[in-house]
Amino acid sequence: MNIKAVLFDLDGTLVDTAPDLSAALNTLRRNAGMSDYSPEQLRPVASAGARGMLEMGMGIAPDDADYERLREEFLAAYRDNIFVHSTLFEGVESLLTRLENDKISWGIVTNKPGWLTKPLLDQMQLSRRAACIVSGDSAPRAKPAPDTLLLACEQIKLTPSECVYIGDDKRDIDAAKACNMPVLAARWGYLGENENPDNWLADGVINHPLDIVTWIQS
Repeated sequence: MNIKAVLFDLDGTLVDTAPDLSAALNTLRRNAGMSDYSPEQLRPVASAGARGMLEMGMGIAPDDADYERLREEFLAAYRDNIFVHSTLFEGVESLLTRLENDKISWGIVTNKPGWLTKPLLDQMQLSRRAACIVSGDSAPRAKPAPDTLLLACEQIKLTPSECVYIGDDKRDIDAAKACNMPVLAARWGYLGENENPDNWLADGVINHPLDIVTWIQS
């Protein structure tokens, strides 16, 4: 294989955003007279964004009358405190440094909207390091469609076969396979109780970020 770039999903793969997403949801719960959930309780649905958090934390789905209002309140609360407790997953900084030293580009392809992606990455001082940052609203269709991954390839001037995508949700694997991009499932991500990445038909399942280097070199 001739891998020249590693592309990452953001929430649950590159950055542990569950604590700040949970805090935003708990703001809504307290406003409704409900008790807080712990980040551990909400972590399995964090990759599903506002939809997953509101479904579990508020018992509300996109077809409910109050959904859009609560979604806007949730996202506003998250935006205002987007980088309080969020951190890179253990091993990610070492991985990024290794990739940079090995002259392998890395970028981010997320379903998170750009107006949330940019401030988070700016505050984490990752924006200038990434070869590309593609958000869910950067292309006509977000994952599991391949559009955002193809846009990332366009921006870094590489073909899908020259990149590998890393994600913690089946839609990440489906998006990569739809454009014939090698893809690895991250076992450290926000996996739900009944989700088994071994069944996602990824090209590999990795337990630690530095396993990516081993896979590239194999």
